[in-house]
Amino acid sequence: MNTFDPMVLTAIFLEMLGPLLWVLLAAAVLVPLAFGLLVARERRLVARRLVGAQAVGLLGGAGALALMAAVSSSGFTDAGGPVDWLLVVLIFLAGMLYATLAAYAAAGWLARPRREPA
Repeated sequence: MNTFDPMVLTAIFLEMLGPLLWVLLAAAVLVPLAFGLLVARERRLVARRLVGAQAVGLLGGAGALALMAAVSSSGFTDAGGPVDWLLVVLIFLAGMLYATLAAYAAAGWLARPRREPA
């Protein structure tokens, strides 16, 4: 493969994920944007919300691994070399990060605003 063609990569991911590809791509853009706007609005991170979001993040990492196993033709027992295990760890971390950001942003945007003491 001498050249990189993004349309070939898109076709491969579309074949693997189907319409879920577009949902994941939209989430890849909207989740960090929602998180960034929330932090900019509040000018701080709320510790209680962050701890809860990190717990959700662990489920997101496991979900990313489950999705990887479902859409690929290989399972976890097929991972043999260090690069395979590195990819598994990276997929888990990506799922954990996005689930954490999504949970934090959702909890922040859906929370009732508190009244500041006068």
